[in-house]
Amino acid sequence: ILFELLGPEGFELIEKLLQNRSIIVERSLSWPNDYKLQSLQERCKKLAGDNTKPNYGCQVTIQSEQEKLLMKQYRREEKRIARREKRAGEDGESFGEGLICFDPKELRMQREQSLLNARSVPVLGRQREMDFEKIHYPHVYDSQAEAMRTSAFIGGAKMLLPEAIQRENNKMYEEVKIPHSEPMPIGIEEKIVYIKDLDEIGQLVFKGMKKLNRIQSIVFETAYNTNENMLICAPTGAGKTNIAMLTVLHEIRQHVQQGVIKKDEFKIVYVAPMKALAAEMTNYFSKRLEPLGITVKELTGDMQLSKGEILRTQMLVTTPEKWDVVTRKSVGDVALSQLVKLLILDEVHLLHEDRGPVLESLVARTLRQVESTQSMIRILGLSATLPNYLDVATFLHVNPYIGLFYFDGRFRPVPLGQTFIGIKTTNKVQQMNNMDEVCYENVLKQITAGHQVMVFVHARNSTVRTAMALREKAKNNGHICYFLPTQGPDYGQAEKQVQKSRNKQLRELFPDGFSIHHAGMLRQDRSLVENLFSHGHIKVLVCTATLAWGVNLPAHAVIIKGTQIYAAKRGSFVDLGILDVMQIFGRAGRPQFDKFGEGIIITTHDKLSHYLTLLTQQNPIESQFLESLADNLNAEVALGTVTNVEEAVKWISYTYLYVRMRANPLVYGISHKAYQMDPGLEKHREQLVIEVGRKLDKARMIRFEERTGFFSSTDLGRIASHYYIKYNTIETFNEHFDAHKTEGDILAIVSKAEEFEQIKVREEEIEELDVLLNNFCELSAPGGVENSYGKINILLQTYISRGEIDSFSLISDSAYVAQNAARIVRALFEVALRKRWPAMTYRLLNLSKVIDKRLWGWANPLRQFSVLPPSVLTKLEEKNLSVDKMKDMRKDEIGHMLRHVHIGLKVKQCVHQIPSITMEAAIQPITRTVLRVRLNITPDFKWNDQVHGTVGEPWWIWVEDPTNDHIYHSEYFVIQKKQVIAKEAQQLVFTIPIFEPLPSQYYIRAVSDRWLGAEAVCIINFQHLILPERHPPHTELLDLQPLPITALGYREYEALYKFTHFNPIQTQIFHTLYHTDCNVLLGAPTGSGKTVAAELAIFRIFNKYPTSKAVYIAPLKALVRERIEDWKVRIEEKLGKKIVELTGDVTPDMRAIAQADLIVTTPEKWDGVSRSWQNRSYVQKVAILIIDEIHLLGDERGPVLEVIVSRTNFISSHTEKPVRVVGLSTALANARDLADWLNINQMGLFNFRPSVRPVPLEVHIQGFPGQHYCPRMASMNKPAFQAIRSHSPAKPVLVFVSSRRQTRLTALELIAFLATEDDPKQWLKMDEREMNDVIVTVRDSNLKLTLAFGIGMHHAGLHERDRKTVEELFVNCKIQVLIATSTLAWGVNFPAHLVIVKGTEFYDGKTRRYVDYPITDVLQMMGRAGRPQFDDQGKAVILVHDIKKDFYKKFLYEPFPVESSLLEVLSDHLNAEIAAGTITSKQDAMDYITWTYFFRRLIMNPSYYNLDDVSHDTMNKFLSNLVERSLIDLECSCCIEIGEDNRSIEPLTYGRIASYYYLKHQTVRMFKDRLKPECSVEELLSVLSDAEEYADLPVRHNEDQMNSELAKHLPIEVNPHSFDSSHTKTHLLLQAHFSRAMLPCPDYATDTKTVLDQSVRICQAMLDVAANQGWLVTALNITSLVQMVIQGRWKHDSSLLTLPNIEQHHLHLFRYVIIQNVYRPIECLPELIAVSEGKENIFASIVDHDLQAVHITQAWNFLSHLPIIDVSLSIKGCWDESSQEQNELPIPTLATDMRDDKKWIKLHADQEYVLQINLQRVQMRHHKGRQDSKAVAPRFPKAKDEGWFLILGEVDKKELIALKRVGYVRYRNAVSVAFYTPETPGKYIYTLYLMSDSYLGMDQQYDIYLNIKRPSISAQISTEVSEAESHLALK
Repeated sequence: ILFELLGPEGFELIEKLLQNRSIIVERSLSWPNDYKLQSLQERCKKLAGDNTKPNYGCQVTIQSEQEKLLMKQYRREEKRIARREKRAGEDGESFGEGLICFDPKELRMQREQSLLNARSVPVLGRQREMDFEKIHYPHVYDSQAEAMRTSAFIGGAKMLLPEAIQRENNKMYEEVKIPHSEPMPIGIEEKIVYIKDLDEIGQLVFKGMKKLNRIQSIVFETAYNTNENMLICAPTGAGKTNIAMLTVLHEIRQHVQQGVIKKDEFKIVYVAPMKALAAEMTNYFSKRLEPLGITVKELTGDMQLSKGEILRTQMLVTTPEKWDVVTRKSVGDVALSQLVKLLILDEVHLLHEDRGPVLESLVARTLRQVESTQSMIRILGLSATLPNYLDVATFLHVNPYIGLFYFDGRFRPVPLGQTFIGIKTTNKVQQMNNMDEVCYENVLKQITAGHQVMVFVHARNSTVRTAMALREKAKNNGHICYFLPTQGPDYGQAEKQVQKSRNKQLRELFPDGFSIHHAGMLRQDRSLVENLFSHGHIKVLVCTATLAWGVNLPAHAVIIKGTQIYAAKRGSFVDLGILDVMQIFGRAGRPQFDKFGEGIIITTHDKLSHYLTLLTQQNPIESQFLESLADNLNAEVALGTVTNVEEAVKWISYTYLYVRMRANPLVYGISHKAYQMDPGLEKHREQLVIEVGRKLDKARMIRFEERTGFFSSTDLGRIASHYYIKYNTIETFNEHFDAHKTEGDILAIVSKAEEFEQIKVREEEIEELDVLLNNFCELSAPGGVENSYGKINILLQTYISRGEIDSFSLISDSAYVAQNAARIVRALFEVALRKRWPAMTYRLLNLSKVIDKRLWGWANPLRQFSVLPPSVLTKLEEKNLSVDKMKDMRKDEIGHMLRHVHIGLKVKQCVHQIPSITMEAAIQPITRTVLRVRLNITPDFKWNDQVHGTVGEPWWIWVEDPTNDHIYHSEYFVIQKKQVIAKEAQQLVFTIPIFEPLPSQYYIRAVSDRWLGAEAVCIINFQHLILPERHPPHTELLDLQPLPITALGYREYEALYKFTHFNPIQTQIFHTLYHTDCNVLLGAPTGSGKTVAAELAIFRIFNKYPTSKAVYIAPLKALVRERIEDWKVRIEEKLGKKIVELTGDVTPDMRAIAQADLIVTTPEKWDGVSRSWQNRSYVQKVAILIIDEIHLLGDERGPVLEVIVSRTNFISSHTEKPVRVVGLSTALANARDLADWLNINQMGLFNFRPSVRPVPLEVHIQGFPGQHYCPRMASMNKPAFQAIRSHSPAKPVLVFVSSRRQTRLTALELIAFLATEDDPKQWLKMDEREMNDVIVTVRDSNLKLTLAFGIGMHHAGLHERDRKTVEELFVNCKIQVLIATSTLAWGVNFPAHLVIVKGTEFYDGKTRRYVDYPITDVLQMMGRAGRPQFDDQGKAVILVHDIKKDFYKKFLYEPFPVESSLLEVLSDHLNAEIAAGTITSKQDAMDYITWTYFFRRLIMNPSYYNLDDVSHDTMNKFLSNLVERSLIDLECSCCIEIGEDNRSIEPLTYGRIASYYYLKHQTVRMFKDRLKPECSVEELLSVLSDAEEYADLPVRHNEDQMNSELAKHLPIEVNPHSFDSSHTKTHLLLQAHFSRAMLPCPDYATDTKTVLDQSVRICQAMLDVAANQGWLVTALNITSLVQMVIQGRWKHDSSLLTLPNIEQHHLHLFRYVIIQNVYRPIECLPELIAVSEGKENIFASIVDHDLQAVHITQAWNFLSHLPIIDVSLSIKGCWDESSQEQNELPIPTLATDMRDDKKWIKLHADQEYVLQINLQRVQMRHHKGRQDSKAVAPRFPKAKDEGWFLILGEVDKKELIALKRVGYVRYRNAVSVAFYTPETPGKYIYTLYLMSDSYLGMDQQYDIYLNIKRPSISAQISTEVSEAESHLALK
């Protein structure tokens, strides 16, 4: 009885009860005074009454709710009793004790009775729900929880079933029939939603539907109008897809702005469990969403999308595995997974199938992302009805009161009756027959009732077998009449169609009303069958489950015959999944015709209870996550989201596993005690994680430090994660895989992968496998046909050989094997590449292509083209024609050889479409152990979109050393389509190690990633390689007593220093710098106080040569600023010496420079200034040149430094005044060369080793994989965060990144990581309120956000004030982290405790790819680590691309030699010297080169510069070639002229212009070619943007798209194919500047600044070119262009728009202005000035209607500063009128009548006259004090002096006669312009233009009327003229 009561689970308990029976009885009887218990007994007896039933075989045990309450009360009483006795009885025992007092029979009676009386809920849920009343959730419609249940033993297992079941049990089978339920009555508050009531978007999408169905209407409010997560459990066919659609629409509606859907703001992901379903969903959503223009794409194993396609898609339909892979690489598509705003999971009840873990890891990943990024991702789970929906809701973070919807079977559109039949026999053959028999009975029953039936079987061949068997039975039993199709009118038509079909069985079965359907049939046959069935011509359709998934074809009854299905994945027969059963049952009942549908499942007796429980939802679904915990943990570690045990434990808490572990601990091996002790299961989770961690560590997939609990991922683990490879497979690889395996071995290893472990060998296949082995296997297959791995190998090789397979199970196995093998081989390839095994890498890459293409490697590569017929290919192979041979043959030759004339052309085309490249390698030794390789790759094939796609062809390239069998470098690159079409070469630059003795050669091998037979090899030969000289040793740091600052000997100097003693390095160099004049080179690590060294040298000049000047050259404007700010205070204010800043931004006037003692400047500026040193006295006064960061010689800007030093030496040799040169640099490798070049003897050379830093430095280098830059950067964010956490949790941190965009992305990611911490603002070191006050003043929106978290950003794109704010906050330790671009490393001296260099590449706009920082930059960044005042050590963490890790390891400790890069820009520098007159012949040019540093290095490291040996002749030849080439370049650009003798060189005007304006000679050449006599402003704009100076403007990633967007909003069209060109971008930025258009991103603003910086200089040069040619129109238009650039408006705009705050829509204010009671319009600025009469109130009265007071003041400031110039003219010269001499003639400037003779001035022909122009400024209002000469130009980035162009021209001939530039007119200015009168007498009108160089609309012009007479003989040039000439101030 107890056994019946407690069931088999109660065994132990019963045992205990029986053992202690007597004690229990005794005790329970010893409490007679417990009245409560007695009264309970009484009540139970009453309940039982007389209604006792006879007790038959114990098949039914029943318990009802009421009885349960009773039992509960007993138990409570019992517990109380137990407590009184102080015994610790276990819960269950006391339960047993309570029962002793009752008669067992009575008890059963009570239970049955209570069942009859009480129809209340049997609780199915968990234990804890039994203790309190069930919570009622608003949207849960669960009849079974409310209805009464019967419990029964079926197939030997106990279960609870609905009440009205019918059962039958006979010899052959047991049958359980559950009748269909009545539909749910419509509730009061249910309102059906009509489509017409929705908003516009909803109506568009649900077009053609009238209303939503019931379920959709109930869900509508939550789905369509809230953001809640939802779980919807509803039966199949209830319209869940539309619910998904409602949430999709909700998401779309959130991104509508002004009626436009912002499509790039969101992504929606729909995860469907099967590819077939994904395809169907894609179609459905595409159709519905098309009116909104939303793109829906399928992303599954079959449908790959390129990155671009994914970006352009708003909704992705994908499978769980695929989405897992995509998000695992999160970084690859980091932008993608962050854009996801809605994740829809279809069929969530998959959680308990094998694929459940994938869903769990997806949801966990999404939920963690929501928490860490604080972004909103809505999750919608759709599932069939499942029992423990609450658990699933908890797991999906659904609020059960709002988002949980549960609908049971009553909501099916057509109610379903279910019948379960279990066949009893175990004999296989008997089973088949019985199944057929039972199936036939059921089919007949339905057919006789007039219904159609679908019979589902599970293999294609059994469809035919079953159909035939059923037909046989019908004929034998004489029932066939029921099956025959009805002879309707359209039956004949149908019959005809069937007879046309090629399928024999179809034709045979149709006349009897049977048919078949499976995926193996032709598409048209399948459609035909579907059609005939839906028209009722077919009575019985036998089909496979694909029909249920793929096509919506309902029938009244469906029968599932047999539940064994062959699964290739398992390699054996498995039970039909619950998903399939539900899907198939979902096809029962036709919504329009049937009242109910019937589903019948025929299975074996042992499985009967299994399907019953599944379909009546008895078993809670459990988690399968533990099985794949290892793989999922590895994926998270590789992703970087889990980095230590603690995080892993947290991660598990997001899984369904965790929800179920707490609900049902026993299933997961957690004892009850453990659960009570650890209710959060922390310990258990930790245990799990540690075990798995150890496992993964053992397999080398992660590194797991148990001591600290840290995980870090390895290459192997990352590869496993990306390629979705199981942990066990990796173990297999580790065991069997090494560097020397053949293709056969590889296939054998792959066959043993865990992915295939389920595939079994079956008896019936062995024969066929044998055949396959003999026919198709090209390699041996170890294991043979008997072993499963042998079978896999055979199938794989058969697949490659395209062999035919007959047996159905082998076909599906083969597909499975091929799909997985391809992936595994790819993974192995990556492993081999990482292990650097060349032969293996090559084999595996080829093998993976062999599997992809299904072609053996030795087949002809042309087999990859489907256009060639097989016969031709076979002939090609017989003739043994290789691709290379065919490339050289003509098409007709090929045709003849193939005996097929016309095919020749096609073959020839294909041959040229096989990707091929040519490679050329140039090698440069950097040191004796490192080579730099520059590899030029030129594509050499024809592009065809059908064959190659539209993006590019990917290649792998690696450098292998054949003797050591090692790969030294490998990378992946893509040849873009446009590069192929343009045949444009690509350059890769990388470094590789070399060893002495030199190896004979290395190979560079390039192999196509996709094409077989597409590869190239390039040999690097070391025969002629000359290694550079060994480097001299470093200077040792002597152990000296630190020198006190009193050694300076001057009190005022000592006062400048805050310290008392110099540091060791300063002490050692003090004497040389301060007491001698010799040149010095100081190489010392950053942070060792080199600035003080510079100051010592400067003080010496102040002491010894007070009249001379010191020049300090710093490489960046920012550095110059920093020095100026420091020295302005210390040297200028305290020492009274004058300091001048001289940079591109700041150009002081000559006077200031002449008076300065110290000039601080940049190399380019000083180069420009010192070019004309002969006529600039201050250049000759320089006594010392201090060059900071002189190691930048090796940089692209290095040549300028070379030229400066060479010129300085040259000048001092001419003036015979020595100039001291002091070079400061980081530690150098080849300091001796530098020293020789700087004329430094041993005494002046100090080159300390990198390790002598004032603060020792600890460096960590971490490598990161990944071919693509952005994802790689993203994968560095987490490690960067951890580095801060572990190395510098509270001290300042500097993070260097490569671009402004990266500063922003990195900052946001760090904030996301902080958000998950306990204290997210831990890096903010000041009061939040104070910080908020600071934030208010900040302009940049991103910076506002990051500062709040204590993170600063610093880059050139920020506003000057923002930058200052950030710097101050960081220096004062108010914020802990500063993220900066690399310029900061040079620019500002902010040391920090920890420096993180995040990525060592930057995007180079010129070559359009990522290139490495110069090593000097990395050293400079590292040098910022460690603050001398506070830290005893600094830390640097360098995150690099893993292939560069070795290179950095080497050079960060061993200094890098500095090479020269003068060669690339030699021509420009030669031109400068020629223009200056220092070089007048070729010999001079040769001598000039010998002064350079380049010459020194050429001798030391000849191979680097492509020089073969260093003999005298070779050198001479090399140099003269060099000079020759450069001079020819210059001659082509018309910059110089080479004399007749081919030796002398003359500078030309263009050369002088180039040198004066510091332009490249190519720019001037372009001017010469493109400027014409009459260029419009538009043409000039395009000339300006094509200047060579702009070739370096970066066009970053995806900026071509931004450019094309920007172009749409701008007036002038640009070439649409060149959006990735720097020049086009320049053009667009200038247009945007004139149009004041919105720029797409902050980077563009800084780029505009860069463009404008150069523009004026280039325009001035253009003006000189035009003036030189005498082109008036062009010259005037150029001046207009300059004005446009300065004011940022178009020329044709009203000049009033240059007023600040006045926009187009304000112009109406000026249309009607009342002046002296008269309306008149104001058109331009001068009119406005006249009207205002210098009074602000008049101006204000015009505009106050539309502008605020502040804005009016700003506009007035501008207006009142405008220059109004009065012009008076006169001409000086000689007149011969009645021989009286008159020397000056005034010219009337007011327009008078043409005929008025007085105004014609009579001059002599062909004589020189001087036009005297007096300019006088009319003061508009009285400015206090000296007026500022700067122009008011709010749109121009730097200060600009106001100035004027005077242009004298003759309009009729469009000829320019003279051009003069005039500076700022303060009060008055007299200018003389000399000109010659024309030779022929007559009347001429000259025009004088006074053009502003800063303002639009302020220009003036005056006509000068000349009457030219013949010259008299006596006329000589009078003395006045010569005097006047002497007044000419040459500007």
